[in-house]
Amino acid sequence: MESRGALMLLCCVAMALVLLSEECRAAYFVPSPGPTWAPGISSAVPPAQVPNNFPMYGVTPGSLQPQECGGRCAARCSATAYRKPCMFFCQKCCTACLCVPAGTYGNKETCPCYNNWKTKRGGPKCP
Repeated sequence: MESRGALMLLCCVAMALVLLSEECRAAYFVPSPGPTWAPGISSAVPPAQVPNNFPMYGVTPGSLQPQECGGRCAARCSATAYRKPCMFFCQKCCTACLCVPAGTYGNKETCPCYNNWKTKRGGPKCP
């Protein structure tokens, strides 16, 4: 009788371990991301298209609206110690050229009007 009780206790412990291990697996189970897109397989769903941010927008001549100059010039003049004159001349150039070169310095070749506008002394007018 005693061996039967020990056997029963052993079975109960084994069942508890099995149930606990399944709960642990359920708690730490990470589902797979699903099917991946492959160019040659038509049954797979292609990934969502990333919206085109038009990297040349605002950089090529005439691509900005006049009301967009403030934000572009704020970005262009963000690294200078002379922010007020930089903003003044940048907005003046942007209003005339409708473009602002990318970055805080250089890249003027992307906007010829901005690049070619000179002061009376022949220096660059636009920052």
